[in-house]
Amino acid sequence: MNENNRYSDKDLAEFKEIILKKISNAEEDLALIKSAFKNDSNNGTDDTSPTFKAFEEGSETMSKEANVQLAIRQEKFIRDLKNALLRIENKTYGICRVTGKLIQKERLKLVPHATLSIEAKRMQQ
Repeated sequence: MNENNRYSDKDLAEFKEIILKKISNAEEDLALIKSAFKNDSNNGTDDTSPTFKAFEEGSETMSKEANVQLAIRQEKFIRDLKNALLRIENKTYGICRVTGKLIQKERLKLVPHATLSIEAKRMQQ
C-alpha cells in the first residue's frame, strides 16, 4: 500500500483519541439508557382513575420500547467505533471501502466510524 493512501501515524493517533472519547461517552449514555428501562417507574399513581392508569401503562410500554431501540442504536454505535479502532490498529482507518480514497479529515472528525467518503455515499443514493 502506498504511503499517500493512508493517514499518517500522527493522524491515526489523533483519530484514536477522538474515538476513545466517543466510546467513553457512548458507554455512559448506554448505561443511563439501560438504567432507565431497568428501573420500575412506579410514580405513585396507584390511586388514580382506571382510564389514566391504562394511559400511563400504555405510555410506559411505549417509552420502554423507545429506550430499547435507543439502547440497540447506542450498542451499534459503540461497536462501529470499536471497529474503527481496529482499522486504526491495522492502518486502514479513513480509507473509503468503495473508492479506496482517503475520507476527508473533517468528515472523520464528525463521524469517526465512517467507512465511506462523501463521494461514495452520493453514489449509493
